[in-house]
Amino acid sequence: MVAASTDSFDVVVIGGGPAGSTVATLIRKYNPSLSVLVLEKEKFPREHIGESQLPGISGILNEMGVWAKVEAADFPIKIGASYTWGKIGDVWDFDFYPAEEFIDEPRPARFEGQRRFTAFQVERSTYDDILLRHAESLGAVVREETQVREILHEGDRITGLKLDSGEIITARWYIDASGHVGLIRRAMGVESEVPPDLMNIAVWDYYDNAEWKIKIGVGGTRVQVRSLPYGWIWFIPMGPTKSSVGLVCPSSYYKESGLTPKELLHKALSEQPEISALLATARSTTDHDVRSTKNWSNLSDRLAGENWWLCGESAGFADPILAAGMTLAHTSARDVAYSILEMERGELDPKWLRTRYDEKNRLNIQQHIRFAQYWYAANSCFTDLQSYCTQIAKDAGFKLKPSEAWRWLAQGGFATETIDRASFGSFDIGSSKQVMERFSGAAPEYEFGKYNQFKLNILGAKECFLGDLKDGRITRIKCWQRGVHVLPTAGYYLAMIEILKKFTDVKDILHEVQKRVVMVPEGGKASEIFTHFQALEAMLLDGWVTGKLNPKKTTLNISQSSGGRLIRSTEEGERVLKAAQERRGH
Repeated sequence: MVAASTDSFDVVVIGGGPAGSTVATLIRKYNPSLSVLVLEKEKFPREHIGESQLPGISGILNEMGVWAKVEAADFPIKIGASYTWGKIGDVWDFDFYPAEEFIDEPRPARFEGQRRFTAFQVERSTYDDILLRHAESLGAVVREETQVREILHEGDRITGLKLDSGEIITARWYIDASGHVGLIRRAMGVESEVPPDLMNIAVWDYYDNAEWKIKIGVGGTRVQVRSLPYGWIWFIPMGPTKSSVGLVCPSSYYKESGLTPKELLHKALSEQPEISALLATARSTTDHDVRSTKNWSNLSDRLAGENWWLCGESAGFADPILAAGMTLAHTSARDVAYSILEMERGELDPKWLRTRYDEKNRLNIQQHIRFAQYWYAANSCFTDLQSYCTQIAKDAGFKLKPSEAWRWLAQGGFATETIDRASFGSFDIGSSKQVMERFSGAAPEYEFGKYNQFKLNILGAKECFLGDLKDGRITRIKCWQRGVHVLPTAGYYLAMIEILKKFTDVKDILHEVQKRVVMVPEGGKASEIFTHFQALEAMLLDGWVTGKLNPKKTTLNISQSSGGRLIRSTEEGERVLKAAQERRGH
């Protein structure tokens, strides 16, 4: 018997999708001496679901050096999304960048100015192929149509990968970017928790010659999300002629309906006049049946082992209502690459690197899942799913009041995705509270607006360290930790810590913040000031700052419209956009 051949690399990545390509690219970019192999079971280009992105991906594409290639593909620019969702029931927009300020510019454009705040809506067959070829151009070895059949391991250490051919691949580091299949996750016995209230399915199709609901500048548009009594429909423009249209609903509803996936999608389209109008002259590209998939949110119990890492959907998946899937894939993959690069340097504690990666990325996924649970539980449009929504709220342990929901969402703290500013689930505090206003009908309150005297409070906190990722290095940033809450000494948090060490009165604090943003262009000053106070808001909610009210002094009233992403009714947005276009002579 002839022994199977063995090939060895420094890093082996299972999966050539966005997560796998991101890991391979960044490792090769920052340490070209490391050999990287990407094993992909399919032949690219291939079709895949998950076309809508968030702006956080754009910066990663730029870091990877692939921005220009992606921009040259002429994918639609995602300005934001349009929803029917929540208590009011009207149509409202959630923009990353004000549509009326979006300027026509030639494409392909650079990653600068307004494009730093936008995202793409991509055809995954093209997008994924661009990323995989880019990794290959940096020296990663790519083997397509190559199936991993067995994960060889001893205890928690992987010793090799056995391929269909019988070949054994060995490496010093193994990365699971195989998607929901989770080859390494399953082989290493890692459990995956599935929230029972987010066990949904997705049914979708692609259409040629569909109308865009809205066109903004050159290639700019919004994703359309429309509620139905039993789920929601998406409409994603993917190019001048092609659009993705699909339905998400509970898997239990699908089973009870007795309909085929195609019948269910067509029923949904017939009941949604806005989306149907966009498809009036369109043609389905599907010859036979539509596509469908299980769309269950899930979170793996751990994301790293002795010489292996989980990233992308093998680590976890959050419901697509927030369009976070690809963001979580890119960000977790970037984090894996940085962790391995630091492991290779040997300057940081390996245990700390594994623990940091695991805790940070599990919390990121968990926050997205929590926010999705809130979206579903708060949607009064789901008239056929009232018991479903009620159960979500009951399981989550909160009543649908802004203050109670906010406390529940904020559990675990705000320093998850970004170490320098207050955010969770890809939302800043301002936009999160605006969403709650849409869902509850009650105006959100800011904690800092209740007080006019503030004091830093780190009593009982212990010192710990988080990681700041930049230019291929992880820098340890000192933080304070008390229970599950962490206060980083970085970015806007550090600015507020420094200010609160000098001042307690809100007027003095505001004056100092204004001094610090003096170099910011005039149009961005209000937003920059508000971002500082969002950090103060998070610090108050997490107990890092105590507030007192002196009745003889005034409080500070900064509305969410002063900063954060822009949320407003579609009617108002269209009026403002039309006025801006008329001023420009369009």
